[in-house]
Amino acid sequence: MKSTLRRTWAEIDLSALSYNYNKIRELTGGDVKFMGVVKADAYGHGAVMIARTLQELGADYLAVSSIDEAMELRYNGITMPVLILGHTPMEQVDRLICFNITQAVTCEAKAREYSSAAVEYGGTLKVHIKVDTGMSRLGYICEGDYFEHGIRGIVDACNMPGLDAEGIFTHFAVSDEDGEECSRYTEHQFKLFNDVADAVERERGCNFRLRHCANTGATVNYPQTHLDMVRPGILLYGYGEHAKALGLRPVMTMKTTVSTIKIYPADTKISYGLTYTTDETARIGVIPYGYADGFFRCLSNRYSVMTSEGAAPVRGRICMDMSMIDLTGKPGVGVGDVVEIFGPDNPIEEMAKMAGTIPYEIVCAVSKRVHRIYMSDGNVVYSEVMLRL
Repeated sequence: MKSTLRRTWAEIDLSALSYNYNKIRELTGGDVKFMGVVKADAYGHGAVMIARTLQELGADYLAVSSIDEAMELRYNGITMPVLILGHTPMEQVDRLICFNITQAVTCEAKAREYSSAAVEYGGTLKVHIKVDTGMSRLGYICEGDYFEHGIRGIVDACNMPGLDAEGIFTHFAVSDEDGEECSRYTEHQFKLFNDVADAVERERGCNFRLRHCANTGATVNYPQTHLDMVRPGILLYGYGEHAKALGLRPVMTMKTTVSTIKIYPADTKISYGLTYTTDETARIGVIPYGYADGFFRCLSNRYSVMTSEGAAPVRGRICMDMSMIDLTGKPGVGVGDVVEIFGPDNPIEEMAKMAGTIPYEIVCAVSKRVHRIYMSDGNVVYSEVMLRL
């Protein structure tokens, strides 16, 4: 749906996405495949438009969390391979096969369910085997005394009727963190993963067509982990220290406008809870951006938005739909003027640090009522709002 409301919007720079993709490709080399992670609506950027761009750029695979996310891509013309990282009920296996969607297999029980459903449907389900090497979340446990049992379970899954075990993968827990302990842990995970894959291939007498384990941190910090395919997440969107080190560009810029300006005398209380009191005559602006849009309430009285005349601090508690900013000493900022919430002039990393979180959470929290405007080379190519009207 399109909207003509100039309220709060996110500008999604597809040129920056293309730039980041090409820079990561330069880093990994031409022989390594690229899986674009577009789960959670492409980290709030809009999965369909991001996936469409990656498909045009020549990416090899996409990763989503659920069958609903995969079907959204298929219904919108995305034909490239898609891997579901999370669980899919066995009742949906026929749809996976029909729409050529790859499914992660994380344990023996799921392997048997998927095999049974695929045979009943009369088709073959492409799967990637997940190995738990230390994330302690999903996957076949193969650590220590569980190694031989894990190998047997994976081999059995690969040999089950109706399943085509195209790939094997794992996920690193601390590849994006510094320190010798994190480095040792990541290297241990990588060695265990390769030991498992090698043992399974020897037992089966054939190789997996794809081994992949390099998330954002590993893509940058551990080139030996690139293997057959990398799957950078937040790196692709240009946020975080790893993106900064590679000179990548933030894909999303969040903007809003000043809707009202009022002059208050000293000793005026502002917003819920009366947590801020003006200490002089103050020029206070109201912006239509609150916690229902993704502006974390913990940033009240702490964060600053960026105006044409510099930073404007948030005053008082952030409300559901609005926030107040201090425009004292900024006479050139008026009603209707654009302010940047985060973007090139107000880095999201600083916002995340102040909120005690990571950029992932900030962009994923952008709500569906925030208008997405897609840009390419400075021109608007598409816009949408996800509200149903």
